Amino acid sequence: MANLKDIRDRIGSVKNTRKITEAMRLVAAAKVRRAQEQVLRSRPFADRLARILENLQSRMRFEDADAPLLEQRDVSTITLLAVTGDRGLCGGYNANIIKRTEIRYAELKAQGYTVNLVLIGRKAITYFQNRAKLYTIRATFTGLEQVPNAKEAMGIASDVLADFLSGSTDRVEIIFTKFINLVSSKPVSQTLLPLDPQGIALPDDEIFRLTTRQGELGVEAGSTANAVAKLPSDVVFDQSPDQLLNALLPLYLENQLLRSLQEAAASELASRMTAMNNASDNAKALAKTLTLDYNKARQAAITQEILEVVGGAAAMV
Repeated sequence: MANLKDIRDRIGSVKNTRKITEAMRLVAAAKVRRAQEQVLRSRPFADRLARILENLQSRMRFEDADAPLLEQRDVSTITLLAVTGDRGLCGGYNANIIKRTEIRYAELKAQGYTVNLVLIGRKAITYFQNRAKLYTIRATFTGLEQVPNAKEAMGIASDVLADFLSGSTDRVEIIFTKFINLVSSKPVSQTLLPLDPQGIALPDDEIFRLTTRQGELGVEAGSTANAVAKLPSDVVFDQSPDQLLNALLPLYLENQLLRSLQEAAASELASRMTAMNNASDNAKALAKTLTLDYNKARQAAITQEILEVVGGAAAMV
């Protein structure tokens, strides 16, 4: 039978661990709410920009426009932009992105493309730098805010945009975690450059809204639609359509990247909240099991002492 003091010490350790994991769960829940508010604040600008591009598209053919960001090239070099977190304790969030990046990198190399990596987040940077002989890393970004902002997205977008415009890369793909709900997220890969504004601001596009009902967190889907009237057919632009596109498309790129970063941040926080919730539940169950073991051991020790006393008294008689 295990030593009573050892069991008692372990019960105390498990309970202290549960206090920590429960506190981390509550912090992650609060940050998920903040991530939601950030998405909602950036949504009106994103909707307006998408609708304006849709209206421009209805007035002209983007294929005929002289816009470098829309240029379709013969692809020889591809950049993979992988988005992970700076910290762990969030379940399989980081591991899933790293695995997805490895698979995509191998696929493209097998097809004969030159592939390089742009890494966001300390977890991806550490992993791929430890395997620098196998992967080509072009740039790294770390230390982003827990909920990414437009300034950070602009800095990353400027970097990949400069590579694309200079011809150093012919296509940029971003691999990030798409937020589905508090207990579900999915690693996805999307083409970031060249831009394809076809079908932007889809009617069924949704964002999450974190709610609380009877003390339980939940997620409700909300439509992103923000109707903007179509441009009248007789509107005359002061600038040429090409000038308008070259001014608006970089903003569209930054917005697409910001959305991806915010989705990834929300997914990371939700994964951390779920992981800490599971850890708290496991700690509670383990403490209960250890308490039963402690009571059994204590009862056995008391019984043994009684038997020794009774045996000693019988011997004396």
